[in-house]
Amino acid sequence: MLAVLRRRLEMAVRVRDFLLAHRAEGIQGAEAAGLARLEELIARAEALAGQQRAGVVARRGSTEQRAEVRRALQSQLLKYLSAVGKVAAKGNAELGAQFRLPATRATNQAFLTLARGMLAKATEQEELLVSRGMSEQLLDDLAAALTQFEHTLEATRAAKREHVGASADLDSVVSEISQQVRLLDGLVRYRFGGNAELMGAWASARNVAGPFRSHGQPAAGGETPGVVKSAA
Repeated sequence: MLAVLRRRLEMAVRVRDFLLAHRAEGIQGAEAAGLARLEELIARAEALAGQQRAGVVARRGSTEQRAEVRRALQSQLLKYLSAVGKVAAKGNAELGAQFRLPATRATNQAFLTLARGMLAKATEQEELLVSRGMSEQLLDDLAAALTQFEHTLEATRAAKREHVGASADLDSVVSEISQQVRLLDGLVRYRFGGNAELMGAWASARNVAGPFRSHGQPAAGGETPGVVKSAA
């Protein structure tokens, strides 16, 4: 989650807690409805933030798995097939060209296309390749590894869709939270405008950068906080 969205969500939680704490002091009617709506938005935002994080984790996991599978394909399965293909292609340059290893810097899709081509050609020439020293199990292992590689590509795309979709929805929900807080600000000022202590606590709660600290109290890490602004 972007820092600005996280801070606004944290602010919304503080606002909710303030309203819950002072509900017995006059928060009712329209204020109660506004609080209920804020709680709904916070729950939705937290769910989207979780979905966003899950997308990031899933994408990272599929990327790491794909890198591992690709290393095995490049350095073991395809390398073995390429070596056998070169032996079988003596005197047949056209056949030898079919078993050239994909470039290590090839894109994932290009790598997959070339590897699939090698598998298809090897399947056609299986009898010849086996007679030249290829294990009969190699093509099955290669097909399984390529299928796994394809699955990691789809998993990455799905994770990206989940992350991007959640991020867009989260941005929209947090924007609505800011609008709801502005509405509640008017209601709180109407109810508690004459109570300086409560209004100070309210201003601290709806401060996007974090709650106010007492004069001279250092911020986390020993630094003095700078000027902060309340939610607009």
